[in-house]
Amino acid sequence: MPSTPDLALRCPVCRSPLSSAADAGPALPGKALVCAAGHSFDAAKQGYFNFLVGKGTAFEADTAEMVAARFSFLDGGHYRPLADAVAAAVVPFLPRDAATVLDSGTGTGHYLRVLLDAAPAGTARVTAIGLDISKFALRRAARLNPEATNLVCDVWQRLPVADDAVDVITVIFAPRNPPEFARVLRPGGLLVVVTPRSGHLAAIAGQTGMLGIEEGKDDRLVEAMSGQFSVEFVRDLDLPLVLAPHEVVDLAYMGPAGHHLDRTALAARLAGLPPGTAVEARFRITVFRLAAPPR
Repeated sequence: MPSTPDLALRCPVCRSPLSSAADAGPALPGKALVCAAGHSFDAAKQGYFNFLVGKGTAFEADTAEMVAARFSFLDGGHYRPLADAVAAAVVPFLPRDAATVLDSGTGTGHYLRVLLDAAPAGTARVTAIGLDISKFALRRAARLNPEATNLVCDVWQRLPVADDAVDVITVIFAPRNPPEFARVLRPGGLLVVVTPRSGHLAAIAGQTGMLGIEEGKDDRLVEAMSGQFSVEFVRDLDLPLVLAPHEVVDLAYMGPAGHHLDRTALAARLAGLPPGTAVEARFRITVFRLAAPPR
């Protein structure tokens, strides 16, 4: 059972504090979250909680096939230097007594796993919350990060997290909700955002049907955050990769283009690739600090 951050989570129905229940039924005893109003959320057998309530969401979640492609690619270690760089940006700022990290758009949980493993031994306790809209992604994340509380929810709606409850938020290739991030972060908290830069995977983008990087995207990110956040620092990371044909297929299919691609047709189209295709991944890690409220 994940170590539930009882003081951090809020009921998605009534916004009351959530705590661990004594019993969630015969299948998974003890794996439930309840509020004082009686709203109860049982864990799925894979270990995550579904917090989509009411009308649900109009956001298009990643499919099981897209998630499988992402898990395979990330499990191959291709983006491990990026995960290490994110952890290096976060860990020095974690409070030593107890820290809460929110991974918004956690996906398969690979980046959060590296961060949690990098937390120094002197940190008494790191509470982790992973959010994603895809239940298929959270099935993977819950297995990889069983100590985290993994929640299916929509980042465009009010987050099921208390005000001023989180020390660091990480957002890696995922949507951003600045007002909600500002609400749940503690004063002076950090928001770490990873985005692709111009030229990212350019060598294969045309062949695979992957979406291009819009001009001025980084400037728009900073502008969107400027009302609540200031830029602490920026780091660019370039990763030269040599990928087998099936890894190129996974890379294309695991991202937003996967919603529009037919994997079988894509694999057939790329069957003539050489055993190793050279490609460069280009990332930007932007670390924002929550701005102090005006006096």
